[in-house]
Order: sequence, then C-alpha cells, then structure tokens
Amino acid sequence: MSDKDDAETMRGRLRSERVNSLFSEDELIEDYYDQPAANDSSCWNDYGLSTLQSSGTVSSRSSSMHSGSTEGLDAPAQLLPIIKAGWLDKNPPQGSYIYQKRWVKLDADYLRYFDSEKDTYSKRFIPVTSIARVASIGDQKFEVITNNRTFAFRAESDADRNEWMRTLQQMVDERKFKGLNRISLFQPPTGALDSVDKCGLLELRGFKNKLYVVVAGDKVFLYKNAEDYRQGIGITYIEMNVGNVKDVDRRGFDLTTPYRIFSFSADSDQEKDEWVEAMQQSIAEALSNSEVAEKIWSVEANRFCADCGSPKPDWASVNLCVVICKRCAGEHRGLGPSITKVRSLKMDRKVWTEELIELFCQVGNCVANQFWAANVPPSEAIHVASGSQERRRFLIAKYKEGKYRRYHPLFGNQEELNKALCATVTTSDLAETQSLVFCGAEVSCFSGDPDFPNPIALAEQAGQKLQMEFLLHNKSSEIPRVEAGNSEEKQYSVILPSVTHNGFLFKTPSMAKLVHERKSREEFSRRWCTLNDSIFSYYENDRNAVPNGEIKMEEIVCLVNNPPDTHGYESTFEIYIESERLYLFGLENPEAIRKWVKSIAKSFIHPRADELLSHDFERIGRLQYKGGLNLARAKEGWFALTQSILYAFFEDSDKEEAVHLKKLQELSVQGDSLVLVERRRTLYIQGERKLDFLGWVAAIQKAAGSSGDTLSEQQLTESDIPVIVDRCIDYITQCGLTSEGIYRKSGQNSKTTNLLEMLRKDARRVRLKEGEHQVDDVSNTLKRFFRDLGDGLFTKEFCQDWLKAAAIDNEEEKIGQYRQLLSSLPVVNRATVKALINHLYRVQYFSEMNQMNTHNLAIVFGPTLFQTDGKDYKAGRVVEDLISRYVVIFSVDEQEMRKQQDEITAIIKMRIAGSSSGTQQAGDFICTVYLEEKKTEAEQHVKIPATMTAEELTFEILERRKIDTKEKEYWSCFEVNEREEAERPLHYSEKVLPILHGLGTDSYLVVKKHLSMENMLIYLASRVSDSKHGMMKFREERNLLGLGLSTGFHDRYFILNNSCLRLYKEVRSHRPEKEWPVKNLKVYLGIKKKLRPPSCWGFTVFYENEKHEKQQWYLCCDTQMELREWFASFLYVQNGGNVWPSESSKVRASRTQQDSRLGNISLIPLRGNENEMRNSVAAFAADPLTLLRNV
Repeated sequence: MSDKDDAETMRGRLRSERVNSLFSEDELIEDYYDQPAANDSSCWNDYGLSTLQSSGTVSSRSSSMHSGSTEGLDAPAQLLPIIKAGWLDKNPPQGSYIYQKRWVKLDADYLRYFDSEKDTYSKRFIPVTSIARVASIGDQKFEVITNNRTFAFRAESDADRNEWMRTLQQMVDERKFKGLNRISLFQPPTGALDSVDKCGLLELRGFKNKLYVVVAGDKVFLYKNAEDYRQGIGITYIEMNVGNVKDVDRRGFDLTTPYRIFSFSADSDQEKDEWVEAMQQSIAEALSNSEVAEKIWSVEANRFCADCGSPKPDWASVNLCVVICKRCAGEHRGLGPSITKVRSLKMDRKVWTEELIELFCQVGNCVANQFWAANVPPSEAIHVASGSQERRRFLIAKYKEGKYRRYHPLFGNQEELNKALCATVTTSDLAETQSLVFCGAEVSCFSGDPDFPNPIALAEQAGQKLQMEFLLHNKSSEIPRVEAGNSEEKQYSVILPSVTHNGFLFKTPSMAKLVHERKSREEFSRRWCTLNDSIFSYYENDRNAVPNGEIKMEEIVCLVNNPPDTHGYESTFEIYIESERLYLFGLENPEAIRKWVKSIAKSFIHPRADELLSHDFERIGRLQYKGGLNLARAKEGWFALTQSILYAFFEDSDKEEAVHLKKLQELSVQGDSLVLVERRRTLYIQGERKLDFLGWVAAIQKAAGSSGDTLSEQQLTESDIPVIVDRCIDYITQCGLTSEGIYRKSGQNSKTTNLLEMLRKDARRVRLKEGEHQVDDVSNTLKRFFRDLGDGLFTKEFCQDWLKAAAIDNEEEKIGQYRQLLSSLPVVNRATVKALINHLYRVQYFSEMNQMNTHNLAIVFGPTLFQTDGKDYKAGRVVEDLISRYVVIFSVDEQEMRKQQDEITAIIKMRIAGSSSGTQQAGDFICTVYLEEKKTEAEQHVKIPATMTAEELTFEILERRKIDTKEKEYWSCFEVNEREEAERPLHYSEKVLPILHGLGTDSYLVVKKHLSMENMLIYLASRVSDSKHGMMKFREERNLLGLGLSTGFHDRYFILNNSCLRLYKEVRSHRPEKEWPVKNLKVYLGIKKKLRPPSCWGFTVFYENEKHEKQQWYLCCDTQMELREWFASFLYVQNGGNVWPSESSKVRASRTQQDSRLGNISLIPLRGNENEMRNSVAAFAADPLTLLRNV
C-alpha cells in the first residue's frame, strides 16, 4: 500500500489543478509519467490545463441563448437515453496503483466517463461499435477491449462489476447482431464518422498540444490526435443545438455553449474562416427540424445510409425512396435529377408530405435495396470511409447503370411491362411497382381506358395514394442502362454522347513532354483517323482494317486547340491522356480542325459540363482543384480556357462559373498547385498529372498577363482599370501630389523604360516604393503608357468626335456630347478615363504647390492622350473641359462627393495641424499601428512623415498609451507577415515610410517588447569574433519546371561575416555552394507551420538582388539560444555593429497628436496661413461643391 500512497501523494496536487480539464487523467500520465514531480507542476502551469474550466463557464444570461433558461436542461448528450450510469474507478494503462474515480455513462452509441455526474462534457468516449469484448480481471475489475486499446475499470463490488459487464456485453452483442442483419457493404469501419464536414488540428486554450477537431453533422468532436480519430476514441463531443460561434481575433474564435466556452485558434485567417463557417452550418443543421427525420428513422433500415451504411442519414432521394448520408447525397447530385432527386430530411420541409413520409416508411432502404443492391459483389461495396471516387463509381453502377438490380421477369418486353404496371398500381404492392418502373415500364404509358388513360390515373381511381406519390416522383426518371464495355476501366462511368467523325490528319509520334519547339511538316505523317463508339483510332491509310493506335475518350484529360501556325501545318491540336502522353495532329484546313476538336471534346467532356463546349476554347479538360470550405480533399472539375477567361464546372455546382484571369488579385505557383486569388475566393488548381498540368499553368499565366498594347488587353483591377494605371496613380497620390512640375518634368529615360517594361510584363508583382522609384520616373511612365497605346485612350474610332466636341460653343450641348462619347467608349476605356481625370483633378487642386493647374495639365496630357504632335489645341481643350467639368460630365453622385469631401477635409485638417506645430513635411500619411497585438482596441492611427524612424514611432505609440518604459525593457516596432507566419524587428534607425509602402495586405506593424534583445546584447558583448559559423538546417523554395517544389530541410554549414553569408555542403567543404551579400537579406523570425520545420527555432529569409530577382529560403536551429545568436549576428553585420542605441535616445514625439478618426488615407499638406485654411474647411463642409466649382 505504501507504493500506492506515494503515487497518490505525488499526483494529488496535480489532479486538483486538472480536475475539470477535458483531457482524461490517463492521457496526461501517458505524456508525463516519466518526468520528475517538480517538473510536472511547471508543465501544468505553463500550458494552463486547468484554466479551461475557469474561463469556460458563461454567465446565466448567455446560457439561455437558445433555450431561454438552463433550468432542467441536461447535457446535450442526454438526447440519447442513458442505459446505465454510475461511479467506477478508472485505471490508466501506465500504473496499476493509480485510480481515479469517474462517473461513467453508457448509451446506445458511446461509453463515456466524466469527473462528476454534473459534468456535461466527457473526459473520454468509446464508441460501442469499437468494443470487441468485455472481460473480468478479478478484484471487482473488468476490461473494455477495443481493436486497438484496453480500458480497465474497477467497481465497488463484484455484483456491480458483473452488472456493468452484462450490460456492456449485451450492447456489443446487439450491435453485432444488427450489423450481421444488414447488408455487409454497409458496415462502417471503427471510429469513422458519417458526413465529416471539416476536420483538422486546432489549438484549444488550456491545452499544450493541438487537438484533432471534427465537425460532423450537428456535432463537433474533439480527439487527442488523428490516430485516435481513426480509432474512434475521443475526448468529448459538443451538441451544436446549444452552440454559438463567435469571432474573437484574427485567428481565434470561440465556440460558446451554456456549459463551457471552447476557445480555438487556427493556423491562418483563411483556416479560421473555414472552421467558423463549418461550425455555423453545423449549428444550422442542429437547429433544423428533425420531425420528418425521426418519423423516417422509426424504420430500422432507414437509420443507416442505403449506400454506405453511415448512421443517422439525413438526406434522401425522393424518387428512388432511399435514405442517404450527406457524402452520398453529394454524389447523388452529380448523377443529375433525371436519375435521383436529392432532398434534406431536416431542411426541405415543404417536400415532405404525409404521403411521401409514409412511402419512405413502407419502401425505404430495406425494400429499395432488395431491388437496387440485390447483387453487390463485396469487392465493389462502399463503406463509411470510402472516398468520393469510390462512391461515385458505385452510385453510377448502382443507380445509373442498374448493375446490381434484381431484374423483373418481364425485362425487355415493353408491352408486358406496361400492362403489368397498370395492373400493379391499383394494388398496394409498392415493391413490384418499383421493380417494373426501373426495369423499363413507362410511367405515362396508355392504359387502354380513355377515362383513366395512364397508371397515375388508375392509382388515383383505386385510392392508392402511395402508388400515386411514387409515380409522380418518377414521371421523368431515367431508366438505368448498362454501358458498353467494362465500366470499371472508365474514369467516369457515364454515358458519353456517341459522336462519329473521320478523315485524314497529319500526326507526329506521341511524346512524354510538352512541345516547346516548332514541329516542321516533315515530322508529321498522314493518317486516316476515325472517331466512333468513344474511341479515336488512327490507321496507316483508309484501306487498313487494323489501327496503328487507339485513344479511348475516357482516357483523355486535356484537349488543346493551338493558335494558327504554331507548327508546320496551319492548324494543329493536342490530346493529353492519363498515361502522360501527348498526341499532336494537324491540317492546313482550319475548319476541318475545328470540327475534329469539337467532336473529340463532345466525346470526352462529362455531359453535365457540356456547356463548356459553347465557347471557342483554346484548352479544355479536367483537373483536380480545391476551394471553399473543404481544402483537405481535392475534387475534380472541368475547365475551358477562352482568351483571358477560365470557365469551370465544379464538382459541387450545377452551373458554369467564370474566372476573369486578367482581374486576378494574385496568380502564383505554390508546390504542386496553381493558386488563383479573386476578390471573394481562392482557387487551388492541382497537378494530378505533370504533363497536362504544366501546359495549363503556362496557358493560364499567359492569359492572365498583358497580351497587347490596347487597354482591354492589360491586367485589370476589379474596377476595370489597368493595373499599370492604378499602380502609378496610387504612387503619385501618395508621394507626388505636391511635387513641383509633376507630369511636366520628365524622369530618366532609362528608368522609365525599365519600369514600363516591368509593369507590362506583370504589373501585379510590381510594388512602387518611395526611395526606390522617383516621382518623375513614375509620372513619365504613366504618360508613355498612354502615348504608346495601340488604339489610344479615346479610341481611333471616336478620337475625332472628341476633338470636334471641344469646339462646340453651347455649354449644355458640349457636356451632352461629352457624355454621349463617354458612354460609347469600351468599358475599360471609360473606367480608365474617369480614373485618370479624377486623379488630374486632385493634382490641380494642389496647384499652388505643384504649379500644375488645369490648363498646364491639359497642355501636357492633351497630346499624350490623343497621341498628336501638340499642334492641335483642341486636344488640350478636351482634357481641360473634362477636368473642370468633372462632376457634371462623369455624373459624380452624392456618395462619391461625400467621400471626396471626407478626404479633402482630412488633408486640410492635417495641414492645419502641421502648420500649428511648425512642420512643413510633404508626403505624410496616416497608417494603423498596433500595440502588442493585432486587435481593434490596440489600434493607433499615426501620421508617418518621411523622416520618422522605427524608434520614433515606438516612442510615439508608448507615449499615446501612457506607458513608461522600465530598465531592461526593449520596446521595438515589428513588421509582421501573416502569410509567412513570421516577424521582423525593425532596426531603431530604420525609416518607417518605405516599409509601409512595401507592406502587402497580409502584413502590418506592431509595437511590443523585444523579449530576446537582452540575451542577444549579452551574446554580442561576450563573443570574440565578428563572424559567426555553424550548422543549420536549410530549405530553399526552388522552381522546377515552373512548379514551386521544395527540396526539404537539409543540414548545411554556414559562415556569416561582415559582407556575406556563405553556405557549404559540409564542414570540410572548401568552396561554398551559395553566397549572398548580407545587405540584400531580410531576415524574419518564424517559419510557416505547413512546411513542417524540424524545430520551432527558425528564420524565413528573403533575398533580392539588383535585378529585383527574388529568392526565399528557411533556416532552422536546434535550440533557442542558437536562434538568438544567429539573429543577433545578422543584426550586427547588417547595421555596422549598431544593434541597439547605447543610451535610450529620448526622442519622444514632439508632434501634435493626430485625430485617430481620420483613417488610413494619404495626407498631403497645403499652403496658406492657418486662417485661410480654416475658412476653406468651413466652406467645404458647408458646400462640398464649392471647391469643385472654382477649379
């Protein structure tokens, strides 16, 4: 007994701290049993395992959010009747002397144990289906044995133990008996959940390690890890009918119940949004009406999916009379409404009439499967864990082909089938009616009786309401048909259109790589080709009976219609097949090639995606993709590329969608995925096969780029403005509105040429930064872009009309003509004209400073926009009219005017503030900086002048919040990159404004304590040499064949000195593999978790050379100390030994505090004394049009 007492004493305090945690005691002991007790205490406190209960209880007010009151409300899990409950001692697997008292409950689905009988959420649950047997082990003890684990319990007496064993064994035996009485293909594997909507790892406040969380139907399940999920043994589950999801911060969200708050944290913003949406859908499902489902589930066979056997299926096919799970319902939809009409038991309430519910109770899964699944081979059956491809193949074979059905004796005799149907519908034999209808009997056949002409009328006359209900739902149902050939060999077991075509084509030998070089005519051979019965065959000539080769339509994954004269023949097309082969065919006759391409496309495109054939596509085929909520599973979609639009038919959609490639916000290759970022969604197209995927990547990248010299051929914003124009206007608005002679002065010709070339190549990737780009260079680039436009801004068709309109004397008539001409312009031209004139209006508004009034701007832009030699004064007159009459001509509405008013008011106010404090700095603008963490209450809006350093910004933020810095507190400003999950402390002397101009949408600035700075300074003070060397794990993002394939982490030896960082393959190497100048490196702390770094102590490093070529790579250290030493060394060599100011320079901001309500907009100071500006503000506030009229 002494051993037991010692063990209890050693763990006593820890149990009191963890008494209400969700982890079971045995799980904690599994992780930490071998550690000393002293360390145990710190472990529990570090990770806050006892904090969940204290923060988890919600107020009584929030507890009644769903039910009005929690009085009398049991745990959500009490929805199932409790078969047995009581106190048992639980024995962890690690120690025979350690027992914990647990309240144990057994219901029809789970054996669960809790800390007390009042607890709502269990410490562990064991599915009854996973229990293999129950065995006695003496001394009131017994074991619950699963396939993977054994759980030991001890009762208070032998009688109590025997009662528990008897009840458990009875439940297990009943489940096994029920399973044997159901069709074997419906047996779900241990631990699998039906209809998993979202699963993955999440951090839960109070736990050291991430938990594996599963959203399934109307519940959320928590597991220790993915292995436990596969075994089915979890921690607890949450009934979502009492749940509520609340967004907390950028990656965190709370799942609130009346009993506890579960505070989760995801790896990224996108991941968090997906989890929140999945849980909200789960709540909606839980709160939906389950009355219909309960009635249909009252029949035993309807409690399990008719196709895979998942429990509690809440979807149905109303014409097939089968109850199905959510995953099978998704595949049913893919078969089309002529095969199966899918409805929800809980949400589609209007569909469920009393007759339809009764029909499902009488027919349902039992009778339906006696017909549809009469001959299912075990090897072809599906189960709960089956994937989408397996389900699709099985359901096509089962319902579309009728492969497993029980054939009616009259099958094949149409007349007799119809007679039998007319006779049967007057009886109550629904099974016979089902067999007749789905073996070919016609629901609308003529009965021979003019008064009751069809089976539906006969059933109504006989009073057979259920027969009528069944027939009405199957009036347009398609009869199953078995396809020719072996359907298992086909990627898609669907009936493809039968297309026939033949003729001579010129063919090259098949290839295993993309065709980059031009194929000459000599490389083609003339072949007789035929397309028949979904097989494309090519022969030596039209007299041969045996083909040289064949291509089955189901093997084709991509078809490409090449541009004219790509190869030796004028027109050519390419066929890509699954086995990574490419076939090239050609002819001199474009019309003949067009017919071949259309015929082949129609033969292999899925019928539901045949709308893609209506486009004049350049490339068409199927690809894997991810998108929406579920990024864990790739789906198959059909895509067609036409010019700059990618048309798509997604697996879960019944209509065509279009992706405008020139309007993408981002286009990049990440790993084996092509990432397309639109305003409202991100689409990941994946390369299941390398050959055709590389072709798709190249084609999409080309289509998304600038393809010509007209406006419509440029990369565009959501507002249809060329990105080139948008980038230049934004930069000049930020940095150049007050620049004297803006647009009149010319920048350096070489810099203008280089910048314009980069913008034309890929404007999305170009970031104009102050310091790197001069205002005059950017303004000259914008002018040159308009001057070089192929069709001009005002188009050649209407150019002369614009010039004539300028000569009209009548003001009203002139404005009307301008408006008419504006409406006649193409959409992109019209949007660009408005954006440019709006910008020029702003420029002239600051004419006192930049000396560019309306007239001066018209002199510059008239010849530029109309592409004249400057002698025609009418070109300048047009531009002057458009600027001076901007509000009237462009119909600027009240909302736009209000926005204009707010922005100009803010600019003037900031100028007043600047003049009051004696500052006259140009180019200031407000940005948002956070204190300690990114949340709304920590926001600070700060005016950033061009000279502000990171140290000045830090002190200003601290002073605003009245924070006094203490000795050895190292407050710094950090640049945080959310996408890369990394951060970089800015050097105290680093200018803030250039950094802000380079920040992406997923980056921000935060002021917080630099916790490692003291240790880094101690290391730098004690080290002997200025250089640093040692081993680190290295990973580089390389582009192989256009794909961002990574080489993984490898050990490499590094030497860092004052000028460069060198990489060696090993310590003994004499010559470095790579060498980078230190000044070109940006080193961030942290590495993306998805890269699975070997340790958590790592860097993300960005390198950019003088040609603006960029590289990105990662370094990992073994310890935190090594990380600090390396990072300190980088700071030391990059800043000439100046890591931290020797004395805290009390550069407290002397600037006047800005009004934080102004927002994040450009701020450019104005000239004039304070009284004049105050009068301007008052006049503008009274009448916004005042300043606009006096332009």
